[in-house]
Amino acid sequence: MEKPNLSYIKEISGGDIAFEKSVITVLKKEFPEEAKKCIENFESKKYLELANNVHKIKHKISILGLKEDLELASRFEADLKEENPKLYPNFIKILNKIHVYLDDI
Repeated sequence: MEKPNLSYIKEISGGDIAFEKSVITVLKKEFPEEAKKCIENFESKKYLELANNVHKIKHKISILGLKEDLELASRFEADLKEENPKLYPNFIKILNKIHVYLDDI
């Protein structure tokens, strides 16, 4: 199983620690709110809105180096546009993994 990491953030920062901290701060602030909206929209069966939520979170999945999870999120987003939420349990695992990681850094 893939683990989140800061490799991409470090790569684009060029060693600028302030930039890295800034990106991490934004992730820690925005991610919990976006994850909460995903859960709310799933529970309300608002699958098109959930697809938009997933689209926004995909960027965070990507910058945390989760290539396989990004592919799953892309499939989930496409499925939601067809009103098919079957990948939700897998997507929630990704959100939980990121949440734990962000809490620890």
